[in-house]
Amino acid sequence: MIWAILPVKELEGAKQRLSPALTPALRVALMQVMIGEVLAALTAARGLAGVALVTLDPWATDLARRSGARVLTEGARNGHTGSVTAAARLLAAEGAQGILTLPGDIPAVTPAEIEAVLAVHGEAPAFTIAPAHDELGSNAVAMSPPLAVPLRFGEDSYVPHLAAARAQGIEPRIVPLPGIGMDIDHPADLVSFARLPEARGTRTLAFLRECGLTPPTR
Repeated sequence: MIWAILPVKELEGAKQRLSPALTPALRVALMQVMIGEVLAALTAARGLAGVALVTLDPWATDLARRSGARVLTEGARNGHTGSVTAAARLLAAEGAQGILTLPGDIPAVTPAEIEAVLAVHGEAPAFTIAPAHDELGSNAVAMSPPLAVPLRFGEDSYVPHLAAARAQGIEPRIVPLPGIGMDIDHPADLVSFARLPEARGTRTLAFLRECGLTPPTR
C-alpha cells in the first residue's frame, strides 16, 4: 500500500511571496485553511495505507492528530525535499510499498483526484506525477518503492523529475488534474484559484472572499 506524505513547515512567516496581498496573520490563516482542505482530501481518499504529516508546527501537529494522521518530525526543518525524503526513508524501512506526496497549498484537491493518481500509478518500480498548472512545479508525486527516484522540489521541478525517473529506468506517468495543479503561491494565483471551477465550495475560496481577495463575480 501507498502512504501519503504531507510536509508542513512551521507556519510563522509562511507564504512570503503573498506578502503584497496578505498580512502575516492572514497568510498564516490562509495556510491553515489550505492545509486543512488537503488533509481532509487525503484522509477521505480510498486506497492509501495512511497519511503522515512531516511537521514541527504545533497547530499542524494538533490537526493531524485530530484527523487520525501520523506525525513525523525527522527532516521537518530540511525544506520540502528534505521532509519528504526523510519520511520516505522511514516509511520504506517500515515496509511501505510506495509514497504519494502533495503540498499543503493545493486546496482544490479532491479525494477523487488523489484516487485518480493512485489508479494510474503502476506496479513497482513506478513514478507518477501531477504537474502544477504552469507545468513548472510537481504538485503530486507517487513513487514505488518509496525511494525509487531522487526528488528535488522547487518552482521548476517538473521536467527535472521526469528526467530523474527516466534516469532510473522508469517511464513516468503524467496525470494533469485541475485541483492538484492549482497551487497558491503568488498574488496572481489567488485570482486564478477563484476562477477555477473546482474551487467552488472550498473553505479557501470562502476565506478569500471574506478577505476581499477574489475578483468581482461576473
